[in-house]
Amino acid sequence: MRKRILMISAVLLTTVLGLSAKVRLPHLIADNMVIQQESDVRLWGWDVKGKPVTVTVSWSAERYKAMTDRTGKWMLTVRAPKASYTPLSITFDDGEPVTVSNVLAGEVWVCAGQSNMEVPVKGFPNCPIEGYNEVVATANQFSKAIHYCKVPSVMSMTPQEDAQCQWRATDMNSVADQSAVGFFFARLLNRALDIPVGLIEANKGGTRVESWLSKENLKRYTDEPLDSNEMVKKYSWDYHRPLLWGNGTFSPILNYTVKGILFYQGCSNVDMNTDTYAERLAMLVRQWRDGFRLGDIPFYFVQIAPCWYGNDVNGTQSAYLREQQLMAQGLIPNSDIVCTNDCVYPWETQQIHPCKKQPVGERLANIALNHDYGFRNIQCESSRFDRMEVRNDTCVIFLKNNYQGISRYEGLEGFEVAGADRVFHKAEASYDWRVGLMVKSKEVRKPVAVRYCFRNFQLGNVKNQAMLPLFPFRTDKW
Repeated sequence: MRKRILMISAVLLTTVLGLSAKVRLPHLIADNMVIQQESDVRLWGWDVKGKPVTVTVSWSAERYKAMTDRTGKWMLTVRAPKASYTPLSITFDDGEPVTVSNVLAGEVWVCAGQSNMEVPVKGFPNCPIEGYNEVVATANQFSKAIHYCKVPSVMSMTPQEDAQCQWRATDMNSVADQSAVGFFFARLLNRALDIPVGLIEANKGGTRVESWLSKENLKRYTDEPLDSNEMVKKYSWDYHRPLLWGNGTFSPILNYTVKGILFYQGCSNVDMNTDTYAERLAMLVRQWRDGFRLGDIPFYFVQIAPCWYGNDVNGTQSAYLREQQLMAQGLIPNSDIVCTNDCVYPWETQQIHPCKKQPVGERLANIALNHDYGFRNIQCESSRFDRMEVRNDTCVIFLKNNYQGISRYEGLEGFEVAGADRVFHKAEASYDWRVGLMVKSKEVRKPVAVRYCFRNFQLGNVKNQAMLPLFPFRTDKW
């Protein structure tokens, strides 16, 4: 009898506690968060089934109301104010109020991809980041300007709704742990716009594009294993496994209202589904845009840098992946891509994480400033191959996105020429503004194809009027 009374008491106590439980918020909705300015910002959380939740904000007298569904989840939108450095607050009330403080309105960007996006300002072991001390010494000036949230890299067989993360203000104590590419992007954006910038870092080193695709996309368009045991058998390294990282690391942020996505990935797809990379990246972007439910938000990504893949400097494995990335940019609406051919030192042949992250982040920022914030005078496009004409023993290369010129007339490096035998020889190149790039080789009397930096590690020196590097290219389809 006593045991039965104790059991009934426990049930009643649980019921009472459940009815009076405070609203639970996802970790993304917390102190120091940045909300997307002048937009309908989604807020959500959990509570007892069928319970009303009222949300009030410090910048408006309006009260927002929601009712939890049968699973205890609720969601609503609030209109965010114009960006400013003024701290804001949001209160969630189901009878017991919970307040989130030091909220800023600004521009929110996602930092996605693999290790070259993940690598922090302090670098990885044996992978330093250029300019580290200067960044740390000046970081305190951005404590009200740049906030970031690092989502833990977690695997899951099913899409997750929350992640154990927190928003941090950028200062001398926190900047070292922040994505280097993300920081340099945010710093330039803040300097240009003079408004707060928020970064959500949802990435994982070593991941393939398939690591982020949904179960539906993987099942329909790939032959990737979807059973956990089969995944382990096929991929001994967990970061190569499909599905899991998207479910565990990216799904928790999909309800958040963001401006756009920055993406740096591709190294792990060299020699792994390289031929399908462009279409699969385009598929991933569609998947993420559908998940955010914000339309065709900007997607700006980075072409992988030169590196000694397969212990072969002169191999072409990564060149084909870079080519696929350029193809992907043509498939993805409202996208753009950064060239990194000049962001590597000659002695970094074996360094998959080159130390020059500042130009990468700033080039992404320049694209955003030009495309999304009205800075039309900012030159943000690298030159690309347009067409070729063969004139006797010389190949004339025409480029686009030159901004009316290139950076040098002579001493051009990185070119190779082949004849019908398909054997490439080092070529001499010069530039005549009246004609174009003129490329030839003494070994090839009847040239049919030209390649530029189309190897695993080959550094060219052709830049356009904006001093942005020429994308590696080939004129052949061999």
